[in-house]
Amino acid sequence: MNALRENLQKALGLPPDAVNWLCQLYEVIQVLDDFADGDEVTRTDLDATIWNTLVGLPSNAFFMQHANSLLPALSLMVLKWQASDKVERDGKATAKSYMWRAGYYDLVLLSVTLCHGPAVAHAVAHLVMNLYGEAYEDYMKEFQNA
Repeated sequence: MNALRENLQKALGLPPDAVNWLCQLYEVIQVLDDFADGDEVTRTDLDATIWNTLVGLPSNAFFMQHANSLLPALSLMVLKWQASDKVERDGKATAKSYMWRAGYYDLVLLSVTLCHGPAVAHAVAHLVMNLYGEAYEDYMKEFQNA
């Protein structure tokens, strides 16, 4: 999480409210993914997820200012994750389903656009998309061993 926060702050120059919103969202996604996969979720992580989902994310100043842009992107991120989850559970994980899991980084790129404009977003788009840390090979191994 510290590396993500540092990249959002320093490499992408996002303001604190945007960084906080994106980091809270990332933490929520991780806990929900763990829960969906049947992995252990600590009570501390669950409590933070409940708070962030119901209070923290919607009350964040960056989100409130840009909700009209962020909500459709959030919707797409959820639908893409659900699509990847379905094909993964059906034993049909592919390079396409791997890409669908990276919807969070679409939100990061949208946030850069909202904060800095399209010219800056264009200049750093490759950096944003390279933040996705899961290698395709590791993704496929996860389902070959299942």
